[in-house]
Amino acid sequence: MVEANRISELRELQRQAEQGGGPQRVEQQHKRGKLTARERIDALLDPGSFSELDQFVLHRCTDFGLAEQQYLGDSVVTGFGKVDGRLVYVFSQDFTVFGGSLSEVHANKICKVMDLSMKNGAPLIGLNDSGGARIQEGVLSLAGYAEIFLRNTLASGVIPQVSAILGPSAGGACYSPALTDFVFMVNGTSHMFITGPAVVKAVTHEDVSFDQLGGAQTHAGISGVAHFAEPDEQTCLQDIRRLLGFLPSNNMDDPPLGVSLDPADRTDPELDVLIPDSPNQPYDMLEVIGRIVDDGDLFEVHKEFAQNMIVGFARLGGRPVGVVAQQPKVLAGVIDINASDKAARFVRFCDCFNVPLVTIADVPGFMPGLDQEQGGIIRHGAKMIYAYSEATVPKISLITRKAYGGAYIVMSSKALRGDINLAWPTAEIAVMGPDGAANILFRREIESSPDPEATLQEKVQQYRDKFANPYVAAAHGLLDDVIQPRYTRPKLIAALEMLKDKRDTLPPKKHGNIPL
Repeated sequence: MVEANRISELRELQRQAEQGGGPQRVEQQHKRGKLTARERIDALLDPGSFSELDQFVLHRCTDFGLAEQQYLGDSVVTGFGKVDGRLVYVFSQDFTVFGGSLSEVHANKICKVMDLSMKNGAPLIGLNDSGGARIQEGVLSLAGYAEIFLRNTLASGVIPQVSAILGPSAGGACYSPALTDFVFMVNGTSHMFITGPAVVKAVTHEDVSFDQLGGAQTHAGISGVAHFAEPDEQTCLQDIRRLLGFLPSNNMDDPPLGVSLDPADRTDPELDVLIPDSPNQPYDMLEVIGRIVDDGDLFEVHKEFAQNMIVGFARLGGRPVGVVAQQPKVLAGVIDINASDKAARFVRFCDCFNVPLVTIADVPGFMPGLDQEQGGIIRHGAKMIYAYSEATVPKISLITRKAYGGAYIVMSSKALRGDINLAWPTAEIAVMGPDGAANILFRREIESSPDPEATLQEKVQQYRDKFANPYVAAAHGLLDDVIQPRYTRPKLIAALEMLKDKRDTLPPKKHGNIPL
């Protein structure tokens, strides 16, 4: 009888913990279009795989009436489970309990799963929905944030860290997601900002809405803080699962090799005629990528930010790869400040986690202009050079059309330790474009000509015939092969297979000093 009572007591405590802040607050959460902390975990993980930790933890604050407000587990649910049968650790902040605010024990619970994820080499997923630090706890709450930030930093490059912003994330709460590898947000319900609209108006007199200041579209399309802007929470959580499918569990593992039903020797004659005759006419690089990768499936990252640069995950012959490419449809594929940051960060992530890089270049150069120069395009462009130079994963590049000047160099060129460098016959590799080169090389001849315009066009064509092709670079071994476009997929897969056991090293050092 005593044993039965103990079991009944346990079940009652479990029931209390699982109801969070109570039915009324759960209903309010649903009215906002949001799932509860536990519903999110259920949607994220394989069914029945979640094991909860610290379900009976209670906060320790007795000030400001908190002694009478106790909720089992406090304001965060933590534990471990599986995604597609692979171990992951997760924390899910519970907005129905004190607005998901971070207390000392809330931070301790998160730190515990972070420590376990590092010890066991498994991804960490944070589902964030919090009003920030619990003011009643003062400096203890702030110290809790610091403990989390430290672990985010130590875990960087060791395990994949993914953050979903599924409600507010204000003040210090922003910085843990910002330290992680990927940030997901949901349109309409997610908000990240250092200071809210009221403070902004008081200090700068700007009248802005929550969405303008820190909504999903703001951070996905303008600031670049968020990598994904999702239509709803269910889609968000499913896309996190999809992302993890491309990644290894930790930096010592290889990405999961899948079985592809898309033939490795598949050719595509459409690629032979995809590049326009005019070098100034755009085309869609996403179509090129789609015709090359397994089943045309590219999981694009930072899709709405710096759209002149494409980055994302795909598979070639079942092998996960990171794709970096220009988009000629946007700003002619020129590299600007934001595109540099976007590409460099993605390259470094892939290198951290042993994901081979496939780089596809069609780039006329770096973006000119006063704003770009004063904004530090030199410093930002140097990040791409640093990232590619530092990367030791297999690096394969393909030049489809333009590759001019410094922009040719940064796109995984042979001199930056590119392993296999390919080009289509339509590739133009030169110090600069034919127009600019002709104006410099033949300026006096053009100016003294009775018909300067005709002479200019003649010299442009002369330069294009001599230099704007892939064969000069191939003659010097800077290209490994010039290939017919239809054979791109089998060529890339063969190169990846050849490089699968690649080993490369960096000089011994504590760490480099990337030009941040």
